[in-house]
Amino acid sequence: MRIVIALGGNALLKRGEPMTAEAQRRNIRVAAEAIAPIAQEHQVVITHGNGPQVGLLALQGAAYKPDEAYPLDVLGAETEGMIGYMLEQELGNLLPFEVPFATLLTMVEVDGDDPGFKNPTKFVGPVYEKADADRLAGEKSWVFKQDGQKWRRVVPSPLPKRIFEIRPVRWMLEKGAVVICAGGGGIPTMYEKGADRKLRGVEAVIDKDLCSELLARELEADLYIMATDADAVFIDWGKPNQKAIHKTSPEAIGKYSFPAGSMGPKVDAACQFAKATGKAAAIGSLADIPRIVKQERGTIISTSYTDISWH
Repeated sequence: MRIVIALGGNALLKRGEPMTAEAQRRNIRVAAEAIAPIAQEHQVVITHGNGPQVGLLALQGAAYKPDEAYPLDVLGAETEGMIGYMLEQELGNLLPFEVPFATLLTMVEVDGDDPGFKNPTKFVGPVYEKADADRLAGEKSWVFKQDGQKWRRVVPSPLPKRIFEIRPVRWMLEKGAVVICAGGGGIPTMYEKGADRKLRGVEAVIDKDLCSELLARELEADLYIMATDADAVFIDWGKPNQKAIHKTSPEAIGKYSFPAGSMGPKVDAACQFAKATGKAAAIGSLADIPRIVKQERGTIISTSYTDISWH
């Protein structure tokens, strides 16, 4: 099979963990251990989130020269290299030497008129107490929204229109490479209005799951997996009566609502992929990836199901 696996940024750097290289490498090692057996049997494309990492780089840049912060598209490109390097190394330590890897800087086109620019929803960076968030909002003109019991910075998250490097991804898959691409939803870019094909970066973060869904569709993937820090999609999450969905149709799960900044885009992306391709999409934890491929764990969304079954 051809499988696209999207690793959540919060799975690579868990909530509340110190944002150190060692903490990130430790989590990437867990991801590699889950993905390596799959890569020995199937074609694998890996994408990843970068919210915590972009936020950290933004803070580092602001500490250097607060008035000239690096733009988000440049920070996104940096995280693609950083996370791709660690993934390549950890997977290379587990797979045969002959297996080739390639990390590809991936530019993705967005629409300058996308409504996402008017309503920032994408969480980036660490969590803060309310007082600290208010202070940073005043100092840096950042926008903050509540994320659980804490507060995090939010930035615009426009929809992906086109993946510019889709052809090189196909070429590398045909040569047997494990491909790491479209990190953080890709590097957000758009053509300047009135200009003759002049491309420039955009101050935004594209949703990684929606971009990965577009990637999976264009690659004609057989399975699209979103690996996160949750075991499955839950109804009534955080309440005593919470229930984990195992298998469902897009229509059945569409009757429920999920948070816009976290599980909502994942469910939307899974439903979009299932309806557009007739193939299955899945949401579950990093460690469960081998069993998700066998449809034993996680939440599996497919048009072949008519109702909801529960774990």
